Amino acid sequence: MTQVEMARLGKVSEQVAFVAEAEGLEREIIRAGVAEGTIVLSGNLAHRGARPFGVGRGLRTKVNANVGTSTDYRKIEVELEKVDAAVAAGADSVMDLSTGGDLDAIRKLVLDRSKVMVGTVPVYQAALQAVGRRGSIVEMTVDDLFDAIEAHARDGVEFATVHCGITLEGIRLIRQEGRVADIVSRGGSFITGWMLHNGRENPLYQHYDRLLEIAHEYDMILSLGDSLRPGCLADATDRGQIHELLMLGELVERAWAAGVQVMVEGPGHVPLDQIAANIQLQKRICKGAPFYVLGPLVTDVGTGYDHITAAIGGAIAAMHGADFLCYVTPAEHLGLPSNQDVWDGVMASRIAGHAADIVKGVKGARERDLAMAQARKSIDWERQAELCLDPRKARQLRAERPSTAVQGCSMCGDFCAMKFVSEYLGAPMPAIC
Repeated sequence: MTQVEMARLGKVSEQVAFVAEAEGLEREIIRAGVAEGTIVLSGNLAHRGARPFGVGRGLRTKVNANVGTSTDYRKIEVELEKVDAAVAAGADSVMDLSTGGDLDAIRKLVLDRSKVMVGTVPVYQAALQAVGRRGSIVEMTVDDLFDAIEAHARDGVEFATVHCGITLEGIRLIRQEGRVADIVSRGGSFITGWMLHNGRENPLYQHYDRLLEIAHEYDMILSLGDSLRPGCLADATDRGQIHELLMLGELVERAWAAGVQVMVEGPGHVPLDQIAANIQLQKRICKGAPFYVLGPLVTDVGTGYDHITAAIGGAIAAMHGADFLCYVTPAEHLGLPSNQDVWDGVMASRIAGHAADIVKGVKGARERDLAMAQARKSIDWERQAELCLDPRKARQLRAERPSTAVQGCSMCGDFCAMKFVSEYLGAPMPAIC
């Protein structure tokens, strides 16, 4: 049985028990969330050695890091180092988005290396194999696509992005309205090109029951991709994006009826004043299914600092109910990220997620900040390092900027505000003259 089916029967699986302990919540809360579809758990047992993972309502906001080769950079050793960097930085999952080299071998190596949940986008492999076999992405067959999905599930992939919601009607809408950036989803562009070339409906939508059968067999989470996510602020919340979301709402309910776990992916580039509405629409239309967002990036001109533009949007999105943040690195829109870019991207998204968790009342979030404030008040530097999201950097910066003051830092030196005023706040109040 899948996690959903066990939960509906009132059974507490090993994954439910593990996630409940990790989150500091009662097992019944997790079980009930899985049963109703507001929480998903990693259930593909073929990924041996991986920690169970939960994402959804009431849980800590999770962070994903993307890794993978490209046609220009095919060295898998480099990408495996990025897996290590992402996990060390605190990522809750990694996605292998490889498009260069032996994709089957690369995926298996990433699964072997990662002790956190692994996601993939199987259409990449199906499309690239079609190029090798028949010379073009648009010559991909329906069987090519589903064979790739099943291969990923069989290897142990816990969640797969599948672009099921884009249809010929959605394409008509974006043509009619006009877009600045058209389609920026790589998988979405492959499916779109295939539909337009062949004059046929999206096979992932048309043969959705076949997809559900694979996901059910391996208890793989379907991550319903947002092919028409806005790639710039000008395209945010347009007809095509909303039409796809409506289709995904239908597909969520069909997945639940089949006993399959599902989450929904979201935008994208979205201005600050539209983020809350985007999250609320998804939660309403998709009946509370977990929401996985890329950013959203709140400006198009943060190139080189897009981990910051994404973290700003991610914090607002998570505050309003997004459950899972896909990191964005400083190299977004420029090139393949380095190990340091991966680290910085994970940290920026973790900060965003934690800031939102404080507002959402996630257990332990506000308490951690209070403990940090108390450590600062007592000028306990080691405790501060332990509590911060990136202890390594905190210790590094303090070591690089030593102070001559016994307890202070090199910013204030001998004139630490908290140390100075504590001497007076602890004394009796003087008589007023």
